[in-house]
Amino acid sequence: MDTAKIQSIKKQFGIVGNDPELHRAIDTAMQVAATDLTVLITGESGVGKEHFPKIIHQNSIRKHAKYFAVNCGAIPEGTIDSELFGHVKGAFTDAVGERKGYFSEADGGTIFLDEVGELPLATQARLLRVLENGEFLRVGSSKVEKTNVRIVCATNVNLPEAISEGRFREDLYYRLNTVPINIPPLRKRGEDVVMLFKKFALDYSEKYSVPKILLDESAQAALMEYHWPGNVRQLKNVAEHISLVEMQREINGDIIKKYLPMERKTNLPARLSSGTGSNKTFESEREILYSVLFDMRRDITELRAQVQELMSAGVHKEEVPLYTPTHELTTHKPQMQPTTIHLSPIREEESSNIVEGSEYIEETLSLDDMERMAILKALERHRGKRREAAKELNISERTLYRKIKEYGLD
Repeated sequence: MDTAKIQSIKKQFGIVGNDPELHRAIDTAMQVAATDLTVLITGESGVGKEHFPKIIHQNSIRKHAKYFAVNCGAIPEGTIDSELFGHVKGAFTDAVGERKGYFSEADGGTIFLDEVGELPLATQARLLRVLENGEFLRVGSSKVEKTNVRIVCATNVNLPEAISEGRFREDLYYRLNTVPINIPPLRKRGEDVVMLFKKFALDYSEKYSVPKILLDESAQAALMEYHWPGNVRQLKNVAEHISLVEMQREINGDIIKKYLPMERKTNLPARLSSGTGSNKTFESEREILYSVLFDMRRDITELRAQVQELMSAGVHKEEVPLYTPTHELTTHKPQMQPTTIHLSPIREEESSNIVEGSEYIEETLSLDDMERMAILKALERHRGKRREAAKELNISERTLYRKIKEYGLD
């Protein structure tokens, strides 16, 4: 590993940190740059994956040719084929003329496909053909065209799991994963967190003409102990927030913690479960929703059983203490708060109606209904802002758009 070369690359591309895994990723990018091998960059959202395609391109023989960065997750499913491969006049309603796609424009250069895990299956098949022989068809055309591009991809999706769920082609995965580069999350980079914060604070001090933020030891410890689910992107936002808002310029740990949001297990609403805590992580938005919905269904069933047991025991008007979890989005077990339910005398015919009604609700409240309710509540909380709602639900914007259309929520 050429340390001097790595330091030069870090300076050139504005990369801050001395973490060994980060250096190994930079070293791999430099080694593979001289070849035409396809590279797959993986890592959590916000870790800085966008720097590495630029490192590869600028250190390759294609550095004087065009470089395109395409966010596959931000392009609607109906137009992504046209964006990537182009279209001919009349290919679809709005195709009033011909259009070259990115693969035509980038001939001889490099294409960076960010969020490649969001590509529709049909587009994945087209991409596989380009990787295999450089051939593609423009939308609405039967003429085979050729291109010579270097493809670098990035994703925060667990592609092996997406393959098992039928959302990603296995043959395409092996073609993309010729050279894998994994970017470590910020929480595993130790003192890099403090270095990055100081760098961002200095940048904002100069940008906004405010005094520089100074960190004491407790503030540095608070930064290093935090989980940073949003990684470097989140740290940058926190540094900007503190630089602009905080009146005190010498920051301690207590001040830092005021600007750090509570950590959460998932980005969905609190789970209404009285079971023990779990460290299970989820890679699929459907898996998260199913987990929440099954927990809610189980809790409703358990509560109904308690009510039936009390009624069968001949309970009249008395106070029955139950315990329900507080809705705190934390990484700890739910805190149990006492709730008192007042039960009044219930006639036999009323008891029968209640039981039947409970069964009816349980049977008709399908998973799709619960998913629709979760999406609707997220949209309401964010006043219709779909990007923020998608973040809360831990799904892509494209998936949210599709669900909104599917459930008629628009």
